[in-house]
Amino acid sequence: MSGLLPVDQALARILAGAGPGEAEIVPLAEAAGRVLAGPIQALRTQPPFDASAMDGYAVRASDVADIPACLQLVGTAAAGKLFPGEVGPGQAVRIFTGAPVPHGADTIAIQENVRPLDGDTIEVLETVAAGRHIRKRGLDFTDGETLLEAGRTLDPAALSLAASANHPALPVVRKPLVALIATGDELLPPGSATGPDQIIASNAYGVAAIAQQAGARVLDLGIAPDRIEAISDLVRKALEADADVIITLGGASVGDHDLVHTALKQIGMELGFWKIAMRPGKPLMFGRLGHTRCLGLPGNPVASLVCSQLFLSPLLARLGGRHYEAPFIDAVLGGTMAANDLRQDYVRATVEFLPERIVATPFAIQDSSMLRLLADAGGLIVREPFAPEVKAGDPCRVLLLR
Repeated sequence: MSGLLPVDQALARILAGAGPGEAEIVPLAEAAGRVLAGPIQALRTQPPFDASAMDGYAVRASDVADIPACLQLVGTAAAGKLFPGEVGPGQAVRIFTGAPVPHGADTIAIQENVRPLDGDTIEVLETVAAGRHIRKRGLDFTDGETLLEAGRTLDPAALSLAASANHPALPVVRKPLVALIATGDELLPPGSATGPDQIIASNAYGVAAIAQQAGARVLDLGIAPDRIEAISDLVRKALEADADVIITLGGASVGDHDLVHTALKQIGMELGFWKIAMRPGKPLMFGRLGHTRCLGLPGNPVASLVCSQLFLSPLLARLGGRHYEAPFIDAVLGGTMAANDLRQDYVRATVEFLPERIVATPFAIQDSSMLRLLADAGGLIVREPFAPEVKAGDPCRVLLLR
């Protein structure tokens, strides 16, 4: 058990040198949730003219300084329909929200404060200061102004701003590509009729979901039988697809049938490490094939998902240009936990958000093959190496799962 790499050092090695990938141009309609690869400048001024902020009448402030004021109605201005003339002394133009303010007018009398009289005459019942209810040209932004910085995730407001600035497409960071390779003679896809020595392959679906949540694309290359040639063939397919990360599921330990390490080494992988001081997930492997990072996840379902949360999510965030912060919270224990050994534990637990505190209660059984407990868990209690025994009510640190 000596020589196990601590979790924080393993993460540092995995993230070393990781950064945003190349940029690509995507249509605005396909840019939601993507990360900007460069700053965005306005291609126009908004509003492009002085615009009415209310429905009412465009008038001269000097004409309505004394009320009531009777004015002659000389036309109409609507959104997309400029009044072609000029507002002179004693005149008014009916105007609607968003319409250009006619030349000569310098304020808007809102319609609630105006009474139509006979013919083309209106009566303004309240004074209006100059500039009232007018959105000045360039109030929102001006042509050439930087509106969005590189690294911004394109949320709804950012997308609408880019559209308003007249961008039909945007430069975004290319989504990292993750290639998944499950290994094992015993594995069959869901829906199969299993034999007496076979099980259903489940890890790839959870790992793929974690990768997608982190903003990656996923290429599932299927299940490789326990033969070096078969594993190598799928690894080469991943490299041909220019995968940023190759994930192998199972076969990364040191048993006679754990062939992933051998297959990757034969292709040229430079091994970074293959054992870490954590539970579940000790037989985690990491290496590099050129620019492609290789993560060999444990075959146990819980271990593969926990390792994906801890290592794959932050790696993909870096490669996709995203900020990542693991969702750790402080809580108190809902039960006793024995002293820990040299490995860092991630203990499945229920998480209760009570009015005065958050309570994390560990499940009594923590076998790394038991997916149901992971599905029922609200978080993972983090136990440092050599942590002493703790009791109910003691503080703890929890990695939230949802």
